[in-house]
Formats: sequence, structure tokens, C-alpha cells
Amino acid sequence: MNHVIFMMQENRSFDSYFGFMTQYRQAHGIPINSADGKIRDLSDPAAQTAGSLNTAAGNPGPILPYHTGSVCTEDLTPDWAEAHHEMNRSNPAVIGPNSPMDGFVQTAKNVSTGLGVLLDTDGHRAMGIFDDTQLNFYYSTASNFAMSDMMFSPIPTRTGSNRLYSHAATSGGLVHADTSKSGQLASKTIWRALDEAGITWKIYISDWGIDNFTFFSFFSDFNTRQSHVVSIDQYFTDVAAGTLPQVALIETGMHTGRDEHPTNNPGAGIPVPVGQAIDVQKGAAWVAQLVNALEFSPSWKDSAFFFAFDEGGGAFDHVPPINVPNPDGIKPKDFSVPKDCFNQACSSFDLNVSGFRVPNFIVSPFAKKNFVSHTPMDYTAILKFIETRFHLQPLNARDASMPDMTEFFDFTNGGPWATPPPKVTQRTDGVCDFSKE
Repeated sequence: MNHVIFMMQENRSFDSYFGFMTQYRQAHGIPINSADGKIRDLSDPAAQTAGSLNTAAGNPGPILPYHTGSVCTEDLTPDWAEAHHEMNRSNPAVIGPNSPMDGFVQTAKNVSTGLGVLLDTDGHRAMGIFDDTQLNFYYSTASNFAMSDMMFSPIPTRTGSNRLYSHAATSGGLVHADTSKSGQLASKTIWRALDEAGITWKIYISDWGIDNFTFFSFFSDFNTRQSHVVSIDQYFTDVAAGTLPQVALIETGMHTGRDEHPTNNPGAGIPVPVGQAIDVQKGAAWVAQLVNALEFSPSWKDSAFFFAFDEGGGAFDHVPPINVPNPDGIKPKDFSVPKDCFNQACSSFDLNVSGFRVPNFIVSPFAKKNFVSHTPMDYTAILKFIETRFHLQPLNARDASMPDMTEFFDFTNGGPWATPPPKVTQRTDGVCDFSKE
């Protein structure tokens, strides 16, 4: 394998996207190639147990996971305090593998109360699940190729801090990186490690020309490496010409509505018309365009496309977080006090518990067919895979602790998908209607 590409979309949990994965595979005769032939989705009895705990003050009873009728979702929240309450509503200071995962509805209801403009006032939208009639490309691709049902975001908080882990396996202690005023981080990034080893790389920007933003800019390593940040147009040129770098990251379309983020409220609390809400099918169609370009190109034969979401976004997931090592010994340092400390001493918190499970798959000629991994990991495992392939040292304790993801691949005879499956085009006919979410 000579080319590793990775990309993350925004703020969706594993259950919210792949909750019906077992049902889909059974309906289409697709095996589940895992040790136990199972997927931890809504078919898992634990999902119903967690669902039955998701009540909210003033509601008549629990709101169980259900198939949502809208391809748009009103605002949810994944920030530090909210994520902890979603994992453990009655005791948010204590989260980990035994978390009851019982606070999604209450948290979503609190968001509705705070904003005062949402149609969903009881928090039910947090339990809405998409199926293959809405996300046909994701269900088909994850079923054909390899996926994990135990891949987590690295930290139980919002986008910025999680995305920093995709660059450096740490957030430098930031749990609110989007709004932190701490300046650039000195942490070593995967990009510096690649440079030191003479490995080629690029970061492709989906919104090039609108906002050439990359989370790599949060690190001081960025200052002398900006020439590696290029337009997404260059990705399509490189794929078609067989000139991809050895490692690449694709930054999502946050400013063009292609990132799949749950929201009808993208600007400073100002609601926008439904027609301007973010449609998950639009984002999935963008990912399909990127993946299909790779599959049906000269670059296919020796490449892998790692796809995931950056964090759960406040959407229901029934599997508790996993214990992980603090990357570099830096404890959380940008808390909003007292909100983020839950009546505990702020100094008592550490960065040793993951965030939520996220949808994911690996597209490659070498990806095992229909494979499902149950190995616990967060997505710094992708960095571990890059380090393994290109003989690099770990960046810190977090990526060092991860599996190298070689279990997802079969490198014999050109790989199981030397000839890719038929092209799948993402549907865009879903209904964007908050009254149906």
C-alpha cells in the first residue's frame, strides 16, 4: 500500500448512521465477517436498554431509537459538559466503560429550551436513526468493505479538540479548541513526522477559495508547511493521474453544507429556513464523489481511504466510551468553570476516556470483504496505521496504544477488491423537514 487517505465528516454517532446495519446486511444477503457474526448496532439488546433509559424531565416516558423521516436534524451539542451528561445523566463526573448512556434526550431537550426556536421540544431528535434508504452509499460501502463497530472519537467533547487528535494524537489539553485563546500547540504532528522521514503528503481543502481552513493550523508545525495545503481540485487531478502523495487528509466542506453536521442554526443563534439546513445526503454524496474517484482510477491498486466522523455530535449511541491513555500527561486546561467540572475539583479530570463511537469504513483493494472489527480503538489508530506502514515512531502514548489496523486488510494477490465493486451513487431525494425528524 503506497497511498493512505483519510477524511472525517461532522458530528454523527455510530448508531445514528449505522443503527440498522445488521438489518441491511440480512436483507441483502451480505455476511458479517467478524468472529461472532454480529454488529453492535440497534440489534444489540444493550441498545434497547440504553434507549429505555433516555427520558427527560416533563416527558411522559423514554424515547427509544427510531427511524427518522428527515435528512436534516435540528441542533444538537457535543461539548464537554453535554457529552458527559449524555454518557451519565445523573453523575456526569463519572464516565467510562460502565456509563449508562442515558442522557441524550434530556440534553437535546435542554438545547431546545436554550435556543427557543426548535420544533423538537422534547429532545426526541437525539434518538433518530438513518437507514439505507437515506444513506445508501454509506450502508453499501461499509458492508462491501471493512468497518469497525468499536471505533471511538478520541475525547468526549466537540469538533475542534477531536480533530486535533487526527493531526497529532493530542489536543494539548484543550477541550474547547474551537474557542481557546491559547495560541498554537507545539505538539509534534504526523505531518512533521512524515517530513522527517521523507514521506510525501498533502492536505486537500474541500472549501478551497471560500475558507482555506485546516485544523493543522492549530499547531506550530503548520507555519513552515503551508505549501502542503491545497485545493480539493488537486485531489481529483492526483487521483486521475496516479500522483497521490503517500499520505493525505481531506478536510470536509464545513462552509458549503457538505459536512453532515446536525444543524438548522449555523450562524450565532440565528435560525435559517429549512431549505438552508444541512442535508446528510448532500454530504454523503460529496464523500461518494471522492471515494468513487479513487476506486475507478489508476490510483486504486495501491491505496486505502479511511473514512470516519470526528465525534458523535449529541446523537444517540448505546456503547459506553473506552479507557484510553492520556496522550502526553497534559490535563484539561481550558475548562469553563464551574460548568465543565460538575461540582468536582477541575484538577481531578483527565483525558483518559474516549468520546463516542463514530461511523467508519475503509475502502481499499486490500480491505477484507464484509469485515467488521470489534477491536476497541479511537481513530488515532489511523495514525498508528500510517506509522506502521512508513516505519515511524508514535507521536505520544495515545497513538502508541492503538491497534495498527492491519486486521482490516488482506494483502495477498492484489487484495480482495483488486476489481472494485460496482459504482454506487448516493441518493439525494430525501425529505428535509424538521417536523418529520
